[in-house]
Amino acid sequence: MKILVTGGAGYIGSFMVKRLLEKGDNVIVVDSLERGHISAIDKRAEFIKGNLQNRQFVSEVLSKKFDAVIHFAGFISMEESMEEPYMYFKNNTVSSLNLIEEMVRLGNNNIIFSSTAGVYGNPVQIPIPEYHPKNPENPYGESKLMVEKLLHWYGKTKKLNSAVLRYFNAAGAARNGSLGEQHVPETHIIPKIMEAVIEKKPFKLFGSDYETEDGTCVRDYIHVLDLVEAHVLALEKLIKDPGHYVYNVGTGKGYSNKQIVSMVKKITESDLKIVKSSRRPGDADTLIADSTKIKNELGFSPKHSSLETIVKTAWQWHSKKA
Repeated sequence: MKILVTGGAGYIGSFMVKRLLEKGDNVIVVDSLERGHISAIDKRAEFIKGNLQNRQFVSEVLSKKFDAVIHFAGFISMEESMEEPYMYFKNNTVSSLNLIEEMVRLGNNNIIFSSTAGVYGNPVQIPIPEYHPKNPENPYGESKLMVEKLLHWYGKTKKLNSAVLRYFNAAGAARNGSLGEQHVPETHIIPKIMEAVIEKKPFKLFGSDYETEDGTCVRDYIHVLDLVEAHVLALEKLIKDPGHYVYNVGTGKGYSNKQIVSMVKKITESDLKIVKSSRRPGDADTLIADSTKIKNELGFSPKHSSLETIVKTAWQWHSKKA
């Protein structure tokens, strides 16, 4: 198949490009390189630099005609979105509207959208099913939910086929350390701890008074290799049974921040010093996916998402990069 990957120079996008090429697809990557890394793009893929905010650019790319678009491009920091809401709605929502409108106009009918568990906000039920109320706590989550709604309505009015994948916490790296997580700004806990280990600095742990077993917040971590596999399965579903689908992508198991710290200490054999700090605003106690739907409908089964594998692969990547 001929597939367009937006944001293919980013963390998850670069893994997706590699996986698609491995299965024999013809892949074209679009990325503005504002936060992506050209070194992360597999050289077998065609790369076009450009911004989805430029509708003329979007039109030119989509005139090449694709079997499917996998849409990763977007800013992802919850904290930054609270400071820069305009930037998030413009980059995440308006760019996606440009993409969707031009897809429909030019006859590109299948899209997989990179969404987030952030659309749920603070959960009223754990684990969180897809039908859980949507109440984002920040502009990042809201910007993604707005795109989900666009896809719903374009499906109803224009017959656009879509699969929305709500990620929980993507983590980990390639097993050989060749590809991994490098966000700017970096806000994710595992790379932040790795950074502290490498630089021999204390790690700031936000919040130790949560309503959890050890007082630190609990999250559902999904290895990036499993995450891209979920996209492969969603793409197969979309081609075989056109329609509009929404799936959580997680493991259904949570790990606390203290468990993450302990595993990093074990894998890196470091004497990491921890500095306790106050909670970050908007952080929920526990976020765990109910991933029953994706398992039952797509046969999704995470193979790389044990905490040990996630931390081991992440350490390989970060220590090699340092």
